[in-house]
Amino acid sequence: MAERVALYLQDSHDLRDGLDYARYAEEKGFEAVWQAESRLVRDAIVPMAAYAAVTNRIKVGSGVINNWTRNIGLLAATFLTLDDLAPNRVICGIGAWWDPLAKNVGIERRKPLTAMRETVNVMKRLLNMERVTFHGEFVHVDGIELDVVYGRREPRNVPIMIGATGDQMMELTGEIADGAVLNYCVAPEYNDRAMELLQKGLDKSGRKMQDFDRPQLIVCSVDEDHDRAIEYSKMLLCQYIAQQPHIAKASHVADEVVHEIQSILGWPATKEQVMKAKDLVPDELVLKITASGTPAEAKAKVEEYKKRGCTCPILYPVGGNFKLLIDTFAQT
Repeated sequence: MAERVALYLQDSHDLRDGLDYARYAEEKGFEAVWQAESRLVRDAIVPMAAYAAVTNRIKVGSGVINNWTRNIGLLAATFLTLDDLAPNRVICGIGAWWDPLAKNVGIERRKPLTAMRETVNVMKRLLNMERVTFHGEFVHVDGIELDVVYGRREPRNVPIMIGATGDQMMELTGEIADGAVLNYCVAPEYNDRAMELLQKGLDKSGRKMQDFDRPQLIVCSVDEDHDRAIEYSKMLLCQYIAQQPHIAKASHVADEVVHEIQSILGWPATKEQVMKAKDLVPDELVLKITASGTPAEAKAKVEEYKKRGCTCPILYPVGGNFKLLIDTFAQT
């Protein structure tokens, strides 16, 4: 029986090449392709639609959109539309976003737990084709429903998975979501605490861990040259350490390393700044929080995450040869 594995695409490749990678991953038995939406670079929805249009079986997920910038009616209509394009193949991965980016575009992320609970509640009901009236603190709708005149009116099978990092959001995920998208740039041991928190949430909703999906983003740099694979990961990690403090915190990166990298990188960072800052990322950190190295080394590291609760690795290819990563983890 083939093992579960998925591909994660962000912005380090030509967008049209991403269509080829999605098709190739489908050929090689990958379960899903997930599209990032993090920095102000590519939105997730346009690539997701493209991947869905050029494939037949592979699932297509958002990894992850935020719950602040799309009105709840538009959000539900968007995923209804994606499901029209690829019935029963679409996954809504959603997260609470992060500062300073959210603040810099005018979003005040107050009460993120309440906001996420309201979003997931109403989103599920709308995709279930219910007529919804809901007046919460963040979501206000009056007698709305998805207005399908020409098309399928039956409830849509679109799992809603929360990309949680903090303890309280992780527990809430176990309570209200269909699954958790576990974060990347963390050591496998991070999952131990995550499983405890998810279980607390699952207990509240009367569900079992074995019925709750837990795919995990994993930075994966594969190269026949071990040292070159490590270098590729350093280029990525220095940006995440500088720009996404919640990930640096979860990764237990030393404050002095964070501050030194931040002193070099602007935002947006230039390629020259990245090349200068990458050498500040210790080799041992790369090996601890990513699956980097030769194909055999990368596969062994991914297994560590699976042993600690990851149900489906979502592999984020770093470096130039995306197809080598797909071939390394091929299931056909």
